[in-house]
Amino acid sequence: MNQIKIGKFIAQLRHEQNWTQEELGDKIGVTNKTISRWENGVYLPDIEMIQLLSKIFNVSINEIIAGERIPEKSFKEIADENLISAIKNSSFTLKEKIYYFKKKCLKENIALLAANFILLLIIFVYSLLKSITWLIGTNPILWLICYIWLRNRMMIYVERNAFKNL
Repeated sequence: MNQIKIGKFIAQLRHEQNWTQEELGDKIGVTNKTISRWENGVYLPDIEMIQLLSKIFNVSINEIIAGERIPEKSFKEIADENLISAIKNSSFTLKEKIYYFKKKCLKENIALLAANFILLLIIFVYSLLKSITWLIGTNPILWLICYIWLRNRMMIYVERNAFKNL
């Protein structure tokens, strides 16, 4: 996908309607700066915006992604090229997905991690203050059990999300 070509095509479609960037932005719910960035090839519109642009300008999504009007005779070939290009540009490797979902899981469960850490720390300090030797001795086991439990939770989350659609 050629961002600059797509941007120029969006600008061309907008000019055909005699709209300013601000008018187009108002119609689809973005700022004129966003329209400018699209038209200059700085950013690509996301798929929802491409769908809206397609409807507003009465062109196909494939034409927007191709950055030009597509004659009917070559529509299928260009559609296939666009699909291949989109998949190559938007797909993540499995390693990237796993890394992303591990980080996301940690962010979502930071309160749980902190609560477990504090609880185990309180148990350890309490056992030291009260000289409960059996509890002092089992504290590392509690830490290990907590780690394994939290690690399993994270891996289940990652498996549910990263391996979806494979």
